Amino acid sequence: MVKVTYTLDDATVAEIRRTAERLGRPQSQVVREAVAEYAARADRVGERERLRTVSILTSLKKSPASRPAKAVDAEIQAVRRARRKGGRRTS
Repeated sequence: MVKVTYTLDDATVAEIRRTAERLGRPQSQVVREAVAEYAARADRVGERERLRTVSILTSLKKSPASRPAKAVDAEIQAVRRARRKGGRRTS
């Protein structure tokens, strides 16, 4: 563990203390868990990014195919055959 010092407003400190008391846990554990939960949520895609991605995918779906379906199917079959044989790892 690393000991650190942060400056927090009175309301945040009071909330940490109340939560720690209610849960019967040390304040430091409450802070650790809160930071971990915040970090997990921060990794999720936000609404604006989701809408941008959907917009890109919609425009790609509307664009014409760059290769005929037969060529794509042939490439997929070739990849599957290579995987069944073990790919590059087998001699």
